[in-house]
Amino acid sequence: MAARPSNKIKPQHKPAYRRLVKRLLEIRQQSGHTQRSLAKAIRLPASTIHKIEHGDRRVDPIEFARWCRACKADPGKTLNQL
Repeated sequence: MAARPSNKIKPQHKPAYRRLVKRLLEIRQQSGHTQRSLAKAIRLPASTIHKIEHGDRRVDPIEFARWCRACKADPGKTLNQL
């Protein structure tokens, strides 16, 4: 039996999640990190940073905290700003 196509919006494309991704991009840029330098700092492939910033992949909570800390941002404050 074939799966039915879903008309639901993927979680990473919902407005609240897009605001989170936009904020992650902003703090990365403000910190002076490139995608490559951030990836190295948090031990992820650079392609993963790109995928997260473009909504192709969701960021998990541990990656979120590492991202923020590598960019000298407080993870809790970053969430509260959303």
